[in-house]
Amino acid sequence: MEDSVLLREWFDRVDSGKTGSITATQLKSAFAIGNLNFPLSVVQQMIRMYDFDRNGTMSFEEFLALNKFLVKVQQAFSDLERNRGFLATNDVYKAISKIGFVLDSPAFYTACESFDQKKNGRLHLDDFISLCIFLQSARNMFNAFDTGKQGRVTLDLNQFVYCTASCRI
Repeated sequence: MEDSVLLREWFDRVDSGKTGSITATQLKSAFAIGNLNFPLSVVQQMIRMYDFDRNGTMSFEEFLALNKFLVKVQQAFSDLERNRGFLATNDVYKAISKIGFVLDSPAFYTACESFDQKKNGRLHLDDFISLCIFLQSARNMFNAFDTGKQGRVTLDLNQFVYCTASCRI
């Protein structure tokens, strides 16, 4: 209950125009205050993941859903970072597994390389969150096409273009 009140206060401060929703730019600025510097494209992806009414902004209820996911991601990071401020590749695998992502080695290493900004085998919290946002978005998109819940999909070119354009970070 107390968390919800604090989150509402935070949300209301970010919603400077008092519109009842926040934009990607407002959310990016709010994250930056907390030393989380995400590219605008990642913040836009966060909003798309939880923009249930598809209006391009984030309501408080949508923000609560995003916050729940981010808390889970931050907890997985904190459990394995050992006061180093980063996760090594093997720890990244353990952390994403805790969140519920199961990837084979080629997919895992490709994803890690894509989000390892310094190319040193270490993901800091903002890199790790960006990776998890990508994985969750990819999962959401995959599940939309896996209507039989068989773990496999067949896409035509139009569907593939739609997926890659929608999941692009």
